[in-house]
Amino acid sequence: MVWHGSSGVKPYVPVKLPPLVQNTKINNGLTEYLLENDIIVSESEKLLIRILRGTSDAHIPFEGMFRLLRHLGFEERTRGSHHIFTRDGVEEILNLQSKAGRAKPYQVKQVRQVILRYRLGGREDEQ
Repeated sequence: MVWHGSSGVKPYVPVKLPPLVQNTKINNGLTEYLLENDIIVSESEKLLIRILRGTSDAHIPFEGMFRLLRHLGFEERTRGSHHIFTRDGVEEILNLQSKAGRAKPYQVKQVRQVILRYRLGGREDEQ
Protein backbone atom coordinates (compact mmCIF):
# COMPACT_ATOMS: atom_id res chain seq x y z
CA MET A 1 0.00 0.00 0.00
CA VAL A 2 1.35 3.39 -0.95
CA TRP A 3 0.43 6.37 1.18
CA HIS A 4 0.03 9.62 -0.70
CA GLY A 5 -1.27 11.80 2.12
CA SER A 6 0.48 14.98 3.14
CA SER A 7 0.07 14.39 6.88
CA GLY A 8 2.76 11.70 6.94
CA VAL A 9 0.52 9.38 8.99
CA LYS A 10 0.40 5.88 7.58
CA PRO A 11 -2.90 4.01 7.57
CA TYR A 12 -3.48 0.96 9.74
CA VAL A 13 -3.03 -2.18 7.66
CA PRO A 14 -4.23 -5.42 9.27
CA VAL A 15 -1.64 -8.12 8.89
CA LYS A 16 -2.51 -11.77 8.50
CA LEU A 17 -0.02 -13.67 10.62
CA PRO A 18 0.98 -17.14 9.48
CA PRO A 19 -1.14 -19.70 11.37
CA LEU A 20 1.85 -21.83 12.34
CA VAL A 21 5.04 -19.96 12.95
CA GLN A 22 7.14 -22.44 14.84
CA ASN A 23 10.57 -21.51 13.55
CA THR A 24 12.24 -18.52 15.24
CA LYS A 25 13.99 -17.60 11.98
CA ILE A 26 10.59 -17.31 10.29
CA ASN A 27 9.29 -15.17 13.14
CA ASN A 28 12.34 -12.92 13.04
CA GLY A 29 11.90 -12.60 9.28
CA LEU A 30 8.24 -11.63 9.72
CA THR A 31 9.08 -8.93 12.23
CA GLU A 32 11.87 -7.58 10.02
CA TYR A 33 9.54 -7.59 7.00
CA LEU A 34 6.88 -5.61 8.89
CA LEU A 35 9.44 -3.08 10.09
CA GLU A 36 11.24 -2.73 6.75
CA ASN A 37 8.00 -2.19 4.84
CA ASP A 38 6.53 0.25 7.39
CA ILE A 39 3.49 -1.94 7.88
CA ILE A 40 1.55 -0.71 10.87
CA VAL A 41 0.13 -3.41 13.07
CA SER A 42 -2.12 -3.22 16.11
CA GLU A 43 -0.79 -3.64 19.64
CA SER A 44 -2.42 -7.09 19.80
CA GLU A 45 -0.65 -8.13 16.60
CA LYS A 46 2.69 -6.83 17.90
CA LEU A 47 2.25 -8.76 21.13
CA LEU A 48 1.21 -11.87 19.21
CA ILE A 49 4.42 -11.63 17.18
CA ARG A 50 6.48 -11.28 20.38
CA ILE A 51 4.77 -14.31 21.93
CA LEU A 52 5.21 -16.43 18.80
CA ARG A 53 8.89 -15.49 18.57
CA GLY A 54 9.48 -16.94 22.03
CA THR A 55 12.54 -14.80 22.65
CA SER A 56 11.17 -12.59 25.45
CA ASP A 57 8.76 -14.71 27.49
CA ALA A 58 9.84 -13.01 30.73
CA HIS A 59 8.98 -9.57 29.37
CA ILE A 60 5.38 -9.97 28.18
CA PRO A 61 3.05 -7.51 29.95
CA PHE A 62 0.25 -9.28 31.79
CA GLU A 63 -2.34 -6.70 30.73
CA GLY A 64 -1.35 -7.15 27.08
CA MET A 65 -1.63 -10.94 27.34
CA PHE A 66 -5.04 -10.51 28.97
CA ARG A 67 -6.24 -8.27 26.10
CA LEU A 68 -4.77 -10.58 23.45
CA LEU A 69 -6.59 -13.63 24.83
CA ARG A 70 -9.86 -11.68 24.94
CA HIS A 71 -9.19 -10.56 21.35
CA LEU A 72 -8.68 -14.21 20.35
CA GLY A 73 -12.11 -15.11 21.70
CA PHE A 74 -11.29 -16.45 25.14
CA GLU A 75 -13.67 -15.87 28.03
CA GLU A 76 -12.20 -14.94 31.39
CA ARG A 77 -13.21 -15.60 34.96
CA THR A 78 -11.28 -14.59 38.03
CA ARG A 79 -10.60 -16.52 41.21
CA GLY A 80 -8.50 -14.39 43.53
CA SER A 81 -5.33 -13.55 41.62
CA HIS A 82 -5.91 -16.30 39.04
CA HIS A 83 -7.34 -15.32 35.66
CA ILE A 84 -8.79 -18.40 34.01
CA PHE A 85 -9.34 -18.33 30.24
CA THR A 86 -11.47 -20.76 28.25
CA ARG A 87 -12.67 -20.89 24.67
CA ASP A 88 -15.05 -23.15 22.79
CA GLY A 89 -13.08 -25.63 20.72
CA VAL A 90 -9.94 -25.27 22.86
CA GLU A 91 -9.35 -28.19 25.19
CA GLU A 92 -6.78 -26.47 27.42
CA ILE A 93 -7.72 -24.09 30.22
CA LEU A 94 -5.26 -21.22 30.62
CA ASN A 95 -4.66 -20.14 34.20
CA LEU A 96 -2.65 -16.90 34.33
CA GLN A 97 -1.24 -14.82 37.17
CA SER A 98 0.56 -11.52 37.11
CA LYS A 99 4.02 -11.22 38.60
CA ALA A 100 5.20 -7.61 38.90
CA GLY A 101 2.90 -6.63 36.02
CA ARG A 102 4.21 -9.31 33.68
CA ALA A 103 2.98 -12.72 32.65
CA LYS A 104 4.96 -15.62 34.03
CA PRO A 105 7.29 -17.09 31.39
CA TYR A 106 5.95 -20.65 31.63
CA GLN A 107 2.42 -19.28 31.16
CA VAL A 108 3.50 -17.35 28.04
CA LYS A 109 4.87 -20.65 26.70
CA GLN A 110 1.52 -22.35 27.40
CA VAL A 111 -0.34 -19.57 25.58
CA ARG A 112 2.06 -19.86 22.61
CA GLN A 113 1.48 -23.63 22.43
CA VAL A 114 -2.31 -23.13 22.43
CA ILE A 115 -2.12 -20.43 19.74
CA LEU A 116 -0.02 -22.70 17.54
CA ARG A 117 -1.96 -25.90 18.24
CA TYR A 118 -5.34 -24.34 17.40
CA ARG A 119 -4.00 -21.97 14.72
CA LEU A 120 -5.31 -18.87 16.45
CA GLY A 121 -4.23 -15.37 15.55
CA GLY A 122 -5.22 -15.22 11.89
CA ARG A 123 -8.23 -13.42 10.49
CA GLU A 124 -11.58 -14.12 12.15
CA ASP A 125 -13.01 -15.78 9.01
CA GLU A 126 -10.19 -18.32 8.86
CA GLN A 127 -10.40 -19.70 12.39
